[in-house]
Amino acid sequence: MQSKKEMKKKLPFYVVCDNIRSLENIGSIFRTADALRVDKIFLCGICGKPPSPKISKSALGAESWVDWEYYGKTWQVIERLKKEKVFIVALEQTKNSLCYTKLKPKFPLALIIGNEVKGVSLSVLKRADKIISLPMFGKKESLNVVVAFGIVGYEMNKTRYKF
Repeated sequence: MQSKKEMKKKLPFYVVCDNIRSLENIGSIFRTADALRVDKIFLCGICGKPPSPKISKSALGAESWVDWEYYGKTWQVIERLKKEKVFIVALEQTKNSLCYTKLKPKFPLALIIGNEVKGVSLSVLKRADKIISLPMFGKKESLNVVVAFGIVGYEMNKTRYKF
């Protein structure tokens, strides 16, 4: 069986943050990305960036070792990743979104997560190869962006690490 390090080289996994406004959420994304062994976080638009005390508090230091890059516009990083043959998956509730458990992930893969209120922007959704969502069973229409990222990230890692 291949080591996780060997698999990571062959199956890159990125997360693209589309205008996530909360610094605490950005910090928690770094912490979750570390747990998932995400290769890089792309912070886009209004996303806060390290160094920041609020990011550090919720990241517990993960912002120091998880690789990240900033882009002014989310579509710019999507176009770059598409040129690199990365499979682009947006996490958003739409009438045509696929349940996250039904996706057959292809790597390298970039998971786009969106703004806490507006979600993933329409211009970014149009560039995605697939749009997935989490089924909701209660009164609320969505989960916190970090919680949703964690659930879907672990689902992607089932394929990535064969567990």
